[in-house]
Amino acid sequence: MCAVEKMTSGQFSFIPIGSGDYMQEIRQVLEIIEKSGLENEVGLLSTTVKGKPEKVLKLISEIYEAMDGRCDFTLDVKLSNLCGCK
Repeated sequence: MCAVEKMTSGQFSFIPIGSGDYMQEIRQVLEIIEKSGLENEVGLLSTTVKGKPEKVLKLISEIYEAMDGRCDFTLDVKLSNLCGCK
């Protein structure tokens, strides 16, 4: 068990649907993630984030609210309460 504060890790994949400028929308989501202050790592197919559970869950809401109405999308999120600190 971790002696440190509870952490959550998440894997986020944002997929714009029917977008004429899908790269701009992906860049906007990456900017939201960067501004969240959460530890993050951008990969080829997804972005991994780590942080306090409430901040990770808030980030999901922020992405949804920012992109809803801008484009149709799928946001695939996997969350884990294992942070790799064992």
